[in-house]
Amino acid sequence: MLLFMHTTFIGIDPTAGQRPITYAALDADLRLLALGQGDMNEVLAFVGGQRQAFVAISAPQRPNKGLMAKSEVREGLSPKPRPGRYTNCRLAEYLLRQQGIQVYLTPAKAETCPTWKRLSFKLYKRLEDLGYRLYPQDESALQYMEVYPHGCFVVLLGRRPFHKHTLEGRLQRQLILHEAGLDISDPLRFFEEITRYRLLQGILPLEWLHTPEELDALAAAYTAWLASTKPDEVILLGDPQEGQVVLPVAQPGKSQSSPGAE
Repeated sequence: MLLFMHTTFIGIDPTAGQRPITYAALDADLRLLALGQGDMNEVLAFVGGQRQAFVAISAPQRPNKGLMAKSEVREGLSPKPRPGRYTNCRLAEYLLRQQGIQVYLTPAKAETCPTWKRLSFKLYKRLEDLGYRLYPQDESALQYMEVYPHGCFVVLLGRRPFHKHTLEGRLQRQLILHEAGLDISDPLRFFEEITRYRLLQGILPLEWLHTPEELDALAAAYTAWLASTKPDEVILLGDPQEGQVVLPVAQPGKSQSSPGAE
């Protein structure tokens, strides 16, 4: 861990579309250094100011390269996809779905991708312009990687969590991260602050809980920390040509419930 004492681990969640990008930064002891929102230039100013950093972005690196349409690729998969299925997506996305993790598929043409994916393509390019290199690199002090927070929560929990925009989903995700060692508020304090009067008045102590976007950014930052400090405890799914997704487990197993949305 001494090698990473001055390294910052940053998670970026650009999936809100037109809304500000959410980012989180942790130190080597998983203490929260920063948690905020901004446009791309503001986020890149923060990232560009780091001397040593691992950045995890919760969005695809690029459109698919047509690998899943090639017979030689499909024949090598287990289970092999049915004819005509999964021909216009990235290999990583097919493999995630085989782990029981629902994920949006990325088409081959950037112009047919949703706004937040096109934003992420630009974000990766800007990181490379700042000197960041694709993980894993042996010597680079600045590295980036692609992560999928929903998948991270699925494998850390061992099953599909509650939807992230529900109260129980936020509590569950924050508890997962708190128990993983992140220095964030124990979400169970939420229940300590509930009184009969507050509940009847509809006043909930939400100040103890992070937003869904913050939780996704924190999960991405945690995965960056794990990938850099404990690389044996992560796995990379997919092909480097299209972008590999880093998951925070060495050997992910099938989730205990059927695939589902976030």
